[in-house]
Amino acid sequence: MGEYLSFLEKKNELKRIKVEVDRYLEITEIADRFVKVGGPALYFERVKNSNFPLAINIFGTWDRVISAIGNPEDIAKRIEELLKFPTKKVGFWDALKSLPDVLGLINIKPKIVNKAPCQEVILKGDEVNLGDLPILHCWPLDGGPFITLPLVITQDPITKERNLGMYRMQVFDKNTTGMHWHHHKDGARHYSKLNPGEKMPIAVAIGADPATIYAATAPLPPNVDEFVFAGFLRGSGVEMVKAVTSDLLVPAQAEFVLEGYVVKGELRREGPFGDHTGFYSLEDDFPVFHVDCITHRKNPIYVATIVGRPPMEDAYLGKATERIFLPMLKMTLPEIVDINLPIEGVFHNLAVVSIKKQYPGHARKVMHALWGLGQMSFTKFIIVVDEDVNVHDMSFVRWKALNNVDPERDIEIVKGPVDVLDHAAPYPRFGSKMGIDATRKMKEEGLVREFPPDIVMDKKIKDLVSKRWKEYGF
Repeated sequence: MGEYLSFLEKKNELKRIKVEVDRYLEITEIADRFVKVGGPALYFERVKNSNFPLAINIFGTWDRVISAIGNPEDIAKRIEELLKFPTKKVGFWDALKSLPDVLGLINIKPKIVNKAPCQEVILKGDEVNLGDLPILHCWPLDGGPFITLPLVITQDPITKERNLGMYRMQVFDKNTTGMHWHHHKDGARHYSKLNPGEKMPIAVAIGADPATIYAATAPLPPNVDEFVFAGFLRGSGVEMVKAVTSDLLVPAQAEFVLEGYVVKGELRREGPFGDHTGFYSLEDDFPVFHVDCITHRKNPIYVATIVGRPPMEDAYLGKATERIFLPMLKMTLPEIVDINLPIEGVFHNLAVVSIKKQYPGHARKVMHALWGLGQMSFTKFIIVVDEDVNVHDMSFVRWKALNNVDPERDIEIVKGPVDVLDHAAPYPRFGSKMGIDATRKMKEEGLVREFPPDIVMDKKIKDLVSKRWKEYGF
């Protein structure tokens, strides 16, 4: 992280704030103003009542995402190339799990070390005080301060498979926080396998390298190690070290690591909090994380983000996910040409999908297939358009959809699971979804008259005008 911030500073993409600022609301307001205009990353040298500096907005532009993890379009091409190999018979993720035997990519597996910068300072017992960290209180109605960019490491109590996730952590007091994992998250799945009263060790890294931070947000299958995926993005394995108080492995280069446990059945009321939807998520009961130990570098940097009305930093990370995971989507649905998850739809409210339409009802087949795929199952609106539509040009999409759609014929409403943050749904995690077929219609789909062609200028004339443009005096 230190290297990444130095890189940003050399590119004039990091602004240092030398005056004292308050972690209560003030930093959020400053950061929000910068992220909304594509401003630089921010480095607060003096945070009130903390001895640690704070960095924020590190992913707040598309260029910074490219600097942090590589160009998502290039990463998608690397994945497409891997999918062409014989390993595709078992799937990309199965191949990724057995990388020692696949394409000589063993160097992307995690590397275990015995000594790590993240453990230069070790605090236990009465020395543990989360209040010393510059943890943000972001919005006026928030239930309290919370850790906004935590890398939560859990292990399946039965299979011992590891997971790296990112879950909101409200600070309750000096050594306890909430663990806000939704029901469909892997951390919650691990927790559900515990017996009542059983403890589960957890480690939380703050300020790992940018690729590992991104990997924690990626919608990977449950049995795929996020640290291996981070190594795939980086081109080299993530250094890991054994935690001080458990057998969990943690990122050796992290700035901070919180070590502790949750107990099955111990819940506490958490929230409300301003969320990435732009609205407050309501109070609910979640497990309590007990912090036994804090380790950190000698001069650590607390790394944070804020979520709220888009666009925010998470919008750029979400767009990276959209591009990186498109090849896997095409592997399941090869008729898909492209997909756009508009930022305003906060990634689960709207998907615009272009397809190579081949038969009547093809658009509806794609809708239902997407609703059956992992987190795509939460998509509230799906608009399917023809392959000649640029799904990222929303003006063009609106023109096509508003003109090609007959509401009675082309709209399908279904019921099913929705995102837990969908406050419009009548019930928690259950509601309705709409599919809109904006493709050209076939007679078999109920069109009894001719479907008109688009107005398109003759190519020879377009080339002629382009050639003579300066001659016209323009």
